[in-house]
Amino acid sequence: MSTAISSTGNELIKGLKVIDTDTHWSEPYDLWTSRAPAKYVDRVPQMAERNGRRRWWFDGDIAIGLPIASSVIDTSGRKITGTAFFDMDNEMVHRASFDPEARVAMMDTLGVHAQVMYPNVAGFGNQNFLKSDDDMLRLVSVQIYNDALAEFQEATGQRVFGMALLPWWDLVAAADEIERVHANGIRGIVTCSNPEEAGLSDMGRPEWDPIWHLCSDLSMPVNFHIGSSKGNLDFFGKAPWPSFGEERKLAVGSANLFMGNARVIGNMIYSGVPERFPDLKFVSVESGIGWLPFFLECLDHQLLETAPNELAFMTMKPSDYFRRQFFGTFWFETAMVAAAIDYLGPQCLMFETDFPHPTCLYPRDDDRLATTLSNLSPEVVKQVMQDNAAALYRIEV
Repeated sequence: MSTAISSTGNELIKGLKVIDTDTHWSEPYDLWTSRAPAKYVDRVPQMAERNGRRRWWFDGDIAIGLPIASSVIDTSGRKITGTAFFDMDNEMVHRASFDPEARVAMMDTLGVHAQVMYPNVAGFGNQNFLKSDDDMLRLVSVQIYNDALAEFQEATGQRVFGMALLPWWDLVAAADEIERVHANGIRGIVTCSNPEEAGLSDMGRPEWDPIWHLCSDLSMPVNFHIGSSKGNLDFFGKAPWPSFGEERKLAVGSANLFMGNARVIGNMIYSGVPERFPDLKFVSVESGIGWLPFFLECLDHQLLETAPNELAFMTMKPSDYFRRQFFGTFWFETAMVAAAIDYLGPQCLMFETDFPHPTCLYPRDDDRLATTLSNLSPEVVKQVMQDNAAALYRIEV
C-alpha cells in the first residue's frame, strides 16, 4: 500500500488523533450463524448458494444486501476503481474489511486514531430485515449484530465504534435495544430515515418521543446514513438515465444520494423534534457538507414565507437548530469545506473516509487534505478532525 504524503497536509494534522466518522465493514459470513440460537440458525442472515446464486439470504430464501464484500481494497491493499468490486467477495478483499486486528493495523498505517462503523448487509438503516414478517427473527438478528459490534469494539481496543441497529418497526423493542446496547458500550444508533414508507409513523409523531428522550438522556447520537431507506435506494437506482452503463449509473446514483439526507434533516427540524429535545444530537453521514449552507438557508426562507403559522412554535431558525444539534461529515470535498465552516461554524462538522467503500479516501492522501484544510486555523482543524467526534461519540483522545 502506498501513501501520498504532502508535508503541508501532514503538518496540519500532526499531533492530532484523527477520528474517521464513517467507515463500514464486510460482515463476516458467520456473524449471525455462529451466534444464533439453534431454532434460528437456518433463518438468520447467512452467505450461501441457493437457487444457483451465492449471496446473503434471510429467513430462508429472502435475498438481502449484496452478494459482494462492498469493499474496494484487495488483499494486497490496492484500491480497485470502477465496478470491478462487483465481483469481490470477502475472500478477495483486505482483511481490514472484516478482521479487527487487521483493521487496527490499517488504521495505524493511515494515521487514524478511531473509526465509527456502519453496516452493509442489513442495509444502512436496517431496512432489509423488514423483508421478513417474523418479528422475533428480526429482533434476534438485530441483537446478534449489535452484540458482534460490541465484540469488535473490544477486539480493536476501543478504537472502532459500530453504530447499533434499531428494530425501528417496533418502538418499544427499539427503546429496550437502545438501553441494552448502551450498557454494552455502544456509542450511538443508526436507523431508517423514513419509516413512513413502511406504513409506520414518521419520526415527528409523538410515538417516537420515547426514542428521542432516551437517546438524549444516554448521549446516544442518532445517525442517518445515506441510502438508509428503501426509498433512498430506489432513488439511487432511478437517478441515472437508463441508457447509461454500470459505471455511469453508479456515479450518478451515488452523487444524488445526499438528497435523502436533506429530506430527513428538513423534516426533522420542521417536526419540532430538535425544539422539544435540545440536547439530542443527529448526524448526517456520508452526505457531504457543501450543500448544507444553501439547503439550510432555504429552510430559513421557507419558514418565513410559506409556513409562518404551522411553524410558529420554533424559537430559532432552522439553520440554528442545525448548528446546535446536527453534524455533517465530509471526505472528498475540497472547494466548499471552508465555506460550510464559515456559514455553520466548525462545531457541527466532522471528517470521514468511507473506508473501505467505493470512492473512499484511500490510500491516505495528504495533498487533498492540505487543499481542504490549508485555509483553516489549527483550532478549527483540530475540531473537525478530532474534537467534535471525540465529544459526540465519547471517544478518548
